[in-house]
Amino acid sequence: MEAYLGGAVATKSPLPTDVLVGQNIRIGRLQAGLSQTELGAHVGVTYQQIQKYEKGANRIGASRLQQIADVLRVPIPTLFDGAPTAYHSCQRSVQGLLAKPLALRLLLAFDKINDEAARLAVVHLSKAFPKAQPAARVTATAANT
Repeated sequence: MEAYLGGAVATKSPLPTDVLVGQNIRIGRLQAGLSQTELGAHVGVTYQQIQKYEKGANRIGASRLQQIADVLRVPIPTLFDGAPTAYHSCQRSVQGLLAKPLALRLLLAFDKINDEAARLAVVHLSKAFPKAQPAARVTATAANT
């Protein structure tokens, strides 16, 4: 479906702000320890709808956005963290990085390492991976994350 916008035809691809808000909802949900099903139950939608919100595929109305922020116990502006402004345009925001699968879990596990030498070793190990990528990638998927 296409919409006419003042001389231009808009397609149904997600807008960057919708994607960003969805990423921030995902980060907040994971920090709160909620599944998509649980968050959906709190705000009255299915887990599939939460998936669409998190991917930016579906826009979120103001009332629903307020409900989600309340459940996640964050102010609404937090869900827009990382949005470009006239003064700040960041392509690789922290929120964007944390929205990647398993990134928040990795950060939380890293935070539990008390030994600085071990933390440094993990950093060096993670930096070595992009240099030695295997030909076949193994994709880890977790249900409802």
